[in-house]
Amino acid sequence: MLTATLLCLVVAITDGDTLTAHCGQPQAYEQVTVHLGGIDAPEKHQPYGIQARQALSDIALGKTAELRCHKIDAYQRHICSVWVAPASAPDGPRTLDAGLAMTTLGLAWWYRAYAQEQSPQERGQYEFAQQEARAKRAGLWRDSDPVAPWDWRKNSPPQR
Repeated sequence: MLTATLLCLVVAITDGDTLTAHCGQPQAYEQVTVHLGGIDAPEKHQPYGIQARQALSDIALGKTAELRCHKIDAYQRHICSVWVAPASAPDGPRTLDAGLAMTTLGLAWWYRAYAQEQSPQERGQYEFAQQEARAKRAGLWRDSDPVAPWDWRKNSPPQR
């Protein structure tokens, strides 16, 4: 299994759980597509998809991120936790876990099906963040019955 920590510049946000980063020196960087481990955010055309993309952009775009990667998925994306400096201390240490922040905001689901890829501490944090977001009716939890992305993808026609 791949285990790597990379220091990269986040250059693009695809959606609420996927970003593009440039890793290495500017003259010889590697472009890496990253899916945030532990979460699944609404798809672009799904309710809250635009808000999720904007939230991840606010959290990570243009920042130097520490990518803690543990595998590459079937789409050749690196599965990583993404750590950035929080907005309250932009020049400080990278202490904000972007996936956990998205879950806390109610703009991503904790992806329980992949919980075994997280440490027990991470599982507890993500599960608690989702429970709190749901209890506060934050983000997508405002809907009485939000549809998880994995169910939405099964029941939606392909988007162009």
